[in-house]
Amino acid sequence: MSLDPPTYLSSLQNNIRARPIPWEGAVRAGTITDQDLKKIKAVDKVRKEQRKQTVEADVGTYRDLLLGGDSGKSVLESAAKRADVVQYILVLTGDLLNDVPGLPSALLDHSDPYKPFLPLLSHSSNPEDPIPLLTSSVLASLISAAQTKFPKSMPQTDEALPKLYKYLAGLTKSQDSGLQDIAVQEYSAVLRTKKSRELFWKQRQETVGPLMEILRTAGGAGKDTDSTLWSGGASIRTATDAGLGSGVGLQLLYHVLLVLWQLSYEGSLVGKGLEEEHEIIPLYTQLLRLSPKEKTTRLLLSSLVNLLTPTSNRAYLLATAVSVRLPNLLSNLKGRHLTDPDLLDDLQSLTDMLNEYTSSQTTLDEYSSEVLAGHLKWSPPHRDQTFWRENASKIITDNKGELPKKLAEIMSKSWDNDKQVLAIACNDVGWLVKECPEKRGELENLGLKGRVMQLMAESDENVRYESLNAVGEWLRYSFDK
Repeated sequence: MSLDPPTYLSSLQNNIRARPIPWEGAVRAGTITDQDLKKIKAVDKVRKEQRKQTVEADVGTYRDLLLGGDSGKSVLESAAKRADVVQYILVLTGDLLNDVPGLPSALLDHSDPYKPFLPLLSHSSNPEDPIPLLTSSVLASLISAAQTKFPKSMPQTDEALPKLYKYLAGLTKSQDSGLQDIAVQEYSAVLRTKKSRELFWKQRQETVGPLMEILRTAGGAGKDTDSTLWSGGASIRTATDAGLGSGVGLQLLYHVLLVLWQLSYEGSLVGKGLEEEHEIIPLYTQLLRLSPKEKTTRLLLSSLVNLLTPTSNRAYLLATAVSVRLPNLLSNLKGRHLTDPDLLDDLQSLTDMLNEYTSSQTTLDEYSSEVLAGHLKWSPPHRDQTFWRENASKIITDNKGELPKKLAEIMSKSWDNDKQVLAIACNDVGWLVKECPEKRGELENLGLKGRVMQLMAESDENVRYESLNAVGEWLRYSFDK
């Protein structure tokens, strides 16, 4: 999967290629050897074909130049105190890796192919420092080649990846979209194998978290604006070819979605975690509403298929998908003039999955799905006296009280941007007490009574009203007793 190199990185590399380096002075100072200089000049500022022939005729010599050998250190280690030389050699290394097909394989035959590069990732904490930026590009190319040469994993690669991920994660937290795009494209270059994706997920607080924040910004929902995701508040009209309404560029959005699509191939490993930690189903549903191009829509749909397909994810993630009205959105998407065959296949697969799920759901199943999804809305069961009369006992006792525990968890949050959730939860607690007064103690032990009483002092009028009603049910049965 080939992407155009990030503009920021290409510009930096071109500037460094154009700089004059006082090579002879570097030799006199002992920064590099005369032999090293001859090897460098033989491939520097020459035609691509000539460079290829020179390296392929003596590939072992160039491997020793870049990585070190029996005769001495890597040129990068020898020149460590000369930032201009190190930068130039890193750019040249990247060019050689691209221009000489046999060189990556030769480097990977070295006993420690990443040794001269890994220390350079921590050259400074400045995200704009050229040395770690250029180093990460070289490492991404080399690791990508290693994954092709050794598809079953290679110990040195497994040790190098977490260090590269840590550096790139720092770039994704930058406010500079150019630096973010470098990181995201390099992530994509190395997420080719199951092992690399597992390691990426293992570091998910560093790696996945910032990417999800970029997507939340693109969807118009920061960390504290969950209601936007669940209500589908944004409109397709806020998206443009240049970027979304939030200012996230289309190119960056596409590359972030590409990385998460690659990660989604480990659906059974990452599906539940992505929903629990980042509410990926509501977020992707929102992004589908906003998606300005078929290529972003295709990645969103394909990722959802990968996440919803594993049996271990279905009950939880499909329930959430129904709660955020994904089926309705898919129906709307079918009305658009979409032409990509893979997109259309995924759209149909998702539609079939959701139709199969919803057709088998009872009203209690629908209510359970909504609660377990962690976000309540005024769906029909909440106000239905018959529903509560028939199901309150099951809700309290089934699966070791899973639903009341989830209600307690929902009510423990402040929901500053969606107070309606608290009002609905109070309503539900009131019904449970009314229909199963003998279970009041169990509900109280979960902290529900205490939390309902706290909410009587809420600023939101609806929350106060529903909490007062719920407390009234508790008090009524206490007095009756």
